[in-house]
Amino acid sequence: MKKMFFMSLALLLWISMTSSNSIILTSSTGTEKSIENLKAAFKGESTASAKYAAYAEQARKEGLLQIAIMFSGTSKAEAIHAGNHKTVLEKMGQKPDPVKPEFTIKTTKENLQDAANGESYEITTMYPGFIETAKVENANDATKSFRWAMETEKKHLVMYQTALVALNGGKVNTLPKIYWVCPKCGNTYDVAKPETTCSFCGTSITKFFKFDK
Repeated sequence: MKKMFFMSLALLLWISMTSSNSIILTSSTGTEKSIENLKAAFKGESTASAKYAAYAEQARKEGLLQIAIMFSGTSKAEAIHAGNHKTVLEKMGQKPDPVKPEFTIKTTKENLQDAANGESYEITTMYPGFIETAKVENANDATKSFRWAMETEKKHLVMYQTALVALNGGKVNTLPKIYWVCPKCGNTYDVAKPETTCSFCGTSITKFFKFDK
């Protein structure tokens, strides 16, 4: 009887240890898809930042100062988004993969269309999917980072579309000459003076980046 008792006790202990290990495994891999999405978003935003900076220089070469200023501002916003995604990854014990931006610089008209296409994809397909997955996995920080980026990209899309219409109509001089970017979430404003605090994250305007040259 004693032998059977100890054998049963050992079995219970083994089952207990196995169950605990299974729970720990599930917990550590429960955000696996969000981690993958964060890495993809980091790559996309890093590439967009470098690309828009190059588009800004192209616009300057073409004498399109307003569009150059706009691209400089959106480039900064994308860099902030990339930084936010990286911070979330690091909180999750991960690191983003090295990024080597690859893109082609064309005319400003073509660059604007390319930028609009990219933003359209992000706000209609990429980020909505990433946000849904993050919610399912309870990856709250990832959800916030994705949402900040998506809401900003919606504004960028309108800016690019408006600039393209102005360029096609020979009215570039009517475009905004000042852009503001929130340092925390990347929210972008194309007005002379935005609201006193960021509508996305509440950051004070005194901390915003200003682009007017």
